Amino acid sequence: MTREALLVTHIRRRGNTAHARTVATDLLAAGFTVRVIAEELPDLDLAGVVPVRGPEAAEGVEIVFALGGDGTFLRAAELARPAKAPLLGINLGKVGFLAEAETADLDRAVSEVVAGAYTVDERLTLDVLIEPAGRPPVRSWALNEATVEKNERERMLELLVDVDGRPLSRYGCDGVVCATPTGSTAYAFSAGGPVVWPEVEALLLVPISAHALFNRPLVTAPTSTIRVTVDPYTSSAVVCCDGRRVFDVGPGAVVTVRRGDLPVRVVRLRPSPFTDRLVEKFALPVDGWRGAR
Repeated sequence: MTREALLVTHIRRRGNTAHARTVATDLLAAGFTVRVIAEELPDLDLAGVVPVRGPEAAEGVEIVFALGGDGTFLRAAELARPAKAPLLGINLGKVGFLAEAETADLDRAVSEVVAGAYTVDERLTLDVLIEPAGRPPVRSWALNEATVEKNERERMLELLVDVDGRPLSRYGCDGVVCATPTGSTAYAFSAGGPVVWPEVEALLLVPISAHALFNRPLVTAPTSTIRVTVDPYTSSAVVCCDGRRVFDVGPGAVVTVRRGDLPVRVVRLRPSPFTDRLVEKFALPVDGWRGAR
């Protein structure tokens, strides 16, 4: 039985193409069929690979490699999720919080995939229903977060937030972030939300620059439904899913966020405590500012 892998990389970053060629060459030598996004193939200059296009590019593959930063990981997740394919992130960017391996681990990561020496975690996702006033509804999803944000910098957005069918609060704000535990270290964290361990099943709600006495981030049950209504008399807004899928909505729009039916399957090579990842990625001063005693 032929083993197949899909390779997704950030071809516009210096050095990324060389790393992608290394991974592809090693996989081909191990007997894998290697798929590459057709638009990336000219830059990669690889022989023996299969160019693929469209949302079904990952159908039937054993694993998807994402070589780049978190943006590349999220792009690869769009292909891996519907195919239920495990996704391995190799960080060639800066922080790379979603990645499982760093550049120095490249050879080891490929070897362990070839040997089948990896496990797979399932990460909670969000299903997003966008109902603009007077227009057909649109469905999307997110691994990190779905945000409802103001579309005009000089004007505040008025939003009403309901949780489980009950009104929670009305915010005059720049927007709100609805996030997963995976996304708690991304936009939600920047907006003042808590860091949530990936194993925790929950949804996060974080107001952005809210002019309200009650503007604290909230953690809800994983079964909760969050509904954000853009006030009919306020300015227009945008709904953004993982910073990649953006939808313009006008006053009166309703955005409903709930736990996604389909998770993203993430490869773990040598599972380590999330605490260690947090300390490493955020360079936390575990010895304190005065140093260890």
